[in-house]
Amino acid sequence: MLEQAAMDQRPLFLEFFSFIRDLFFYITHRLHKTGLNFEKVKNLVVDILMVRRGANTSLFVHLSILGLAAVVLIGGGVISPTSVVSGSYPGVPVNPLIASFGEEATAQGVITSTITPVTIISDKPRDKSVDYEVKSGDTIASIARDWGVSQETIMWANDLSASSRLTIGQKVKVLPVSGVSHKVVSGDTIYTIAKKYQANPQAIIDFPFNDIGDDFQLHAGDVLVVPDGAPPAVAKPAPTQYLASSQLNLSVEDLGSAQFVWPAAGGITQYFSWYHPGDDIANLAGGPIHASDSGTIVSAGWDSSGYGNMILINHGNGFETRYGHLSVINVSVGQRVGKGEVIGMMGSTGRSTGTHLHFEIYKDGARLNPLSLLGK
Repeated sequence: MLEQAAMDQRPLFLEFFSFIRDLFFYITHRLHKTGLNFEKVKNLVVDILMVRRGANTSLFVHLSILGLAAVVLIGGGVISPTSVVSGSYPGVPVNPLIASFGEEATAQGVITSTITPVTIISDKPRDKSVDYEVKSGDTIASIARDWGVSQETIMWANDLSASSRLTIGQKVKVLPVSGVSHKVVSGDTIYTIAKKYQANPQAIIDFPFNDIGDDFQLHAGDVLVVPDGAPPAVAKPAPTQYLASSQLNLSVEDLGSAQFVWPAAGGITQYFSWYHPGDDIANLAGGPIHASDSGTIVSAGWDSSGYGNMILINHGNGFETRYGHLSVINVSVGQRVGKGEVIGMMGSTGRSTGTHLHFEIYKDGARLNPLSLLGK
């Protein structure tokens, strides 16, 4: 009879495992599909935020903060002192466990009515300068480090020197990036401002929070941030900020056969940063643009977001390269090009202030610092 009972139970045992197996595959399929949908939405949001070099970033951040505040205001009553959860809602008996915990915690000093304020500096890109109040122990170096700018930026904005002493309560102006700020006066142009502060005019155009139209017209009274600029007659610091700070750690296996070469002759006038996802290579004489690696042309033509005449190459191994502001395009979509092959001519089309190439490298959709990958 025991053998008969075991045989009767075996089909049920197999049915149970079959159910578990099907449930596992179903959950795996749903998670995979959810992940793909999430990636599509994320890529769409990133594309929207990068329009016109990130001009929509500030609006997105502000709307996100307003939405978070609305959620807190609407749902705040759930854990308020008079809620059912807290156990002290009118007409509802107090939960003895919660009450005893509150009394014990208060007696031990765990819960206190005195809260020491702590300054928390956000990691999100700032769109304007802030007035920081100096606290005990602060120095020019520590403030610069905490806010992610150079010490020279703090000194220039506040008329300080390296030997200046800060006092508690003193207000210190901190710019959103390393450089200087400039109040526009009648007759100013992007070129005159860049020349005055030994800066690159394209960097002023590309900084997303500078209110500059497509016609580059300035209005008296506006305040512009001049990234990596320096006051007249002051030596300009090396533009090391943001170089490779967000670079991915790529192994030899990740790189595969990708070996990139310089796409144009000239000097670098603007480096990779969070608001400028590439390097600018300038040459007053112009010159040919070469494919940095072999691949297939996936886009070739006018780009209205600011790149002007632009070429995008897919290298077939997760890598893509972008070439912007060209004067001439010598390739077409679908064409196969070899490493070093001429694909166009350097120009100044789109949102550009001078003849140069804007060059970007992507790995699986993530923007990389080209200087970390270009051959010597």
